[in-house]
Amino acid sequence: MSAAELTPADLDDQGRADLRRLILTLADTKRMLGIRYSDWLLGAPSIEAGIAASGMAQDEWGHARLLYALLKDLGEDPMPVEHDRAPEAYASCDALDAEAGDWADVVAFMAVVDAALTVLLEGFAEGAYGPAGARAGKMIAEEGFHRDMAAAWTRRLAAGSAEARARVAAACAAVLPRTLAWMAADDAAATRLADAGILPSADALLGRFAELHGPVLAAAGVDLPTPDRSDWDAERGRGPGHPGLEAVERARGDLNRELFVE
Repeated sequence: MSAAELTPADLDDQGRADLRRLILTLADTKRMLGIRYSDWLLGAPSIEAGIAASGMAQDEWGHARLLYALLKDLGEDPMPVEHDRAPEAYASCDALDAEAGDWADVVAFMAVVDAALTVLLEGFAEGAYGPAGARAGKMIAEEGFHRDMAAAWTRRLAAGSAEARARVAAACAAVLPRTLAWMAADDAAATRLADAGILPSADALLGRFAELHGPVLAAAGVDLPTPDRSDWDAERGRGPGHPGLEAVERARGDLNRELFVE
């Protein structure tokens, strides 16, 4: 079977379960990344940076909705998945469980988490699962702005004071091991997805990340570490823990749910 021909009908129950995990891995992470960007609309170092954070948050939320919609192809209603799951069920990247402490942490989310998320999305879009390629083109194009923002701010802080350089290096180094493990999962489900041509292998994803984003991190004095896959949760495809309830409630829109009108 050639690339971009695989459909849900071609997958057995295990393949569909693996694909569902991948979809949630991407969609939940985009949803939580949007929340973390939105936290800094008013706290960014400049008005322009706050506006950029707002734009990136909206991008990620829109992308998450498109990705959740892929669950329809698996016979699942996306609405309960988006609005009814507890934080413990989220498959989002470990690094987003806690909010950013300062702008250097936000830059690390851009340079590490957003970058890894796009590498994984590109791998999915280029693989054999046809619906992914059909949905992901616009998302990947919009991620170009995120990549430019990450590079510009990482280099800006790295070229600033010794304190700024040390802070951005520490922020990136702190989230890299778990983020790389999340992006390049090396468990049975990920292996089956790679064997089916739906995703690249873990080594291929790590190589792509290093090629595309390693130079920016190196400019900040950050080397790429070995992925930290300790305490791996194979059901969710991530490490232990989960986002806080407050962040998930905001992501689900719980506060104003009663005002929702279809």
